[in-house]
Amino acid sequence: MNRQSQTKNLVVHVSFLLILQSHYTPLPVLNMTPENYTKSDIYCESPIWYARRKSWVVNIGNVALGGNNPIRLQSMTTTNTMDTGATIAQSIRMIEAGSEYVRITAPSINEANNLKNIKDGLRAKGYQTPIIADIHFTPNAAEIAARIVEKVRVNPGNYVDKKKFEIKEYSDFEYEAELERIRQRFEPLVKICKEYGTAMRIGTNHGSLSDRIMNRYGDTPMGMVESAMEFIRICEDLNYRQLVLSMKASNPQVMVQAYRLLVAKMNDEGMYYPLHLGVTEAGEAEEGRIKSAMGIGALLEDGLGDTVRVSLTEEPEFEIPVARDIVNRYEKRGSMPQKHNNSRDFNNANIDYSPFQYAKRETVGVANIGGHHVPRVVADLSRIIPIDPFTLRIIGYVYDPVSDKWNMGEQGADYIYLGTNEPGFMLPSGAKGIYDYEAWELLEDKINNFPLHLAENYSVNHKSALLNFVKIKAEDIISHGDEFTSNDASVVYCMYSESINNLQTLREAFLIFSKNQIKNPVIILNYYASFNKQSFLLESAADMGGLLMEGFGEGVFAIFSQNNDDQILDQTRFINETLFYILQASRTRISKTEYISCPSCGRTLFDLQETTSLIRAKTDHLKGVKIAIMGCIVNGPGEMADADYGYVGTGPGKITLYRGKDVVKRNIPGENALEELINLVKEDGYWVEKEVPTN
Repeated sequence: MNRQSQTKNLVVHVSFLLILQSHYTPLPVLNMTPENYTKSDIYCESPIWYARRKSWVVNIGNVALGGNNPIRLQSMTTTNTMDTGATIAQSIRMIEAGSEYVRITAPSINEANNLKNIKDGLRAKGYQTPIIADIHFTPNAAEIAARIVEKVRVNPGNYVDKKKFEIKEYSDFEYEAELERIRQRFEPLVKICKEYGTAMRIGTNHGSLSDRIMNRYGDTPMGMVESAMEFIRICEDLNYRQLVLSMKASNPQVMVQAYRLLVAKMNDEGMYYPLHLGVTEAGEAEEGRIKSAMGIGALLEDGLGDTVRVSLTEEPEFEIPVARDIVNRYEKRGSMPQKHNNSRDFNNANIDYSPFQYAKRETVGVANIGGHHVPRVVADLSRIIPIDPFTLRIIGYVYDPVSDKWNMGEQGADYIYLGTNEPGFMLPSGAKGIYDYEAWELLEDKINNFPLHLAENYSVNHKSALLNFVKIKAEDIISHGDEFTSNDASVVYCMYSESINNLQTLREAFLIFSKNQIKNPVIILNYYASFNKQSFLLESAADMGGLLMEGFGEGVFAIFSQNNDDQILDQTRFINETLFYILQASRTRISKTEYISCPSCGRTLFDLQETTSLIRAKTDHLKGVKIAIMGCIVNGPGEMADADYGYVGTGPGKITLYRGKDVVKRNIPGENALEELINLVKEDGYWVEKEVPTN
């Protein structure tokens, strides 16, 4: 650039700043607490009964979204967008699996232009499913795509805004100047969308917040909301309202809080845009399903959500059945009785907990339950006959007959429900037995075993001096309302519900406990008619996880009224592992390694499924360590905000390793990357050798 051009640009820049300053109004000083971020805090119709939020309708091609339309299902291709044939073929597999929208990445102008060939190919084969272009860093690509497809997705943290992970204090004037720069670069896309009738998703990701947002709001749900609101306000100024919004995070707790804050904020400003729900980088297999069901399910329980994408590190067509199973639970809610006959007058204004931030319910400690203790897991062995020492390996206890010693794993159940089924040996020291009261009365060992009473039969004269489990129905607590009290410091309630609105009913019972100053611990007990692996994963994650993320529940317990006797050992092992992972996904108890892996897309630079499996096989014994496995730099240092270590594709066959958000080693050959990752964990002192069971 010559000196004359530099001088001209400087004059223009200074003139722009002077004009901006002449119209500048200082930003209000914000009290950065969730309670004060909104005026009303109203994010759903009621915390104790189900009602779907009424949103505006957004037209996306021939499949409208929001309003009274069904909750839509979608997924995203993993092929190279420049490979037209492969992308069309995968899109068809997704559509035939039930995907109502197909999202395709467009990282550059070339991919954006090729969307026309993909769209034309699908239409020629008779598929009219709307296409969504996924944009991150390239406004030019977005502007091309908006002329071709039915919807574009932009990420406010990556689109124009700066993200260099720099620590800088922004003055109000500098902050406003950045907003004006964003407005100038974003307006052309909005105008194109208006002209072509193209919808837009403003999709904030927890890990993609810009430096400007991070330095004012921190890495918080509030920062996520404000990042989106800035772009929404620009659209509203231009009278463009074909918007869909999302607040994604790999941590379900952060994700749920951010969506609730967003809705409360929009309600205050008279906005009713539809919501796209998803837990980003949820992972694979059972863990990915649990995290997705927990975050998405908790919001659907609130009545929030108009379209769903389950992000699994699997083929995209496998995501759709999971999304369908999550959504199907709520289709029949509208035709069912919503309120319990004796429901209290709880609403968003008078609940005594914050739905926007986690706070553990205040309880007294009874033995090792409640108080400062982590939530406990109760395993049901009441139907396994006979029980021998080797049976307990299914719930985390390995017996060595040579040394006559027990080894308890990180997922060893804390309590074992035996009903009337007495084993012929002493339980390991890490576990305690729970018996039906009549069977417990006959036991000699009442020090390590405790009774389970029915609430209606509980008597202070016939009980354990230390710990009594009392099974109680939430509906009965609601019926008694203010009359329900408890002054027995030895009681731990096992609370369950028979309502289709399981979560809301239990939540109402917890609110009654709080109102009546009942601080006894509560084990969340869910009953299931028969065992189905995926149904159990999704339902328990939504119901139990939704409550745990709000600070309710000092333990979890699942009972099946019917089991397949031939598979009962495997089923019991699966149930125990699931309960522990529900606690981990809700961030209330950590018992294993945490994996944050993206679902793959056309930007991915290595085989995510194979690599994730290899990394898991070598590191799945590192309790509490969080490892992010990201296919490209878009899902790199930003998206893995919650991870301790990052394994990121940065070129064909090349991996860059991160410690948090800091690069440690760049462009390592893929064949050496796993070994280098392990060496990094060892350097930091977190490595332990994997124990090999003796049996």
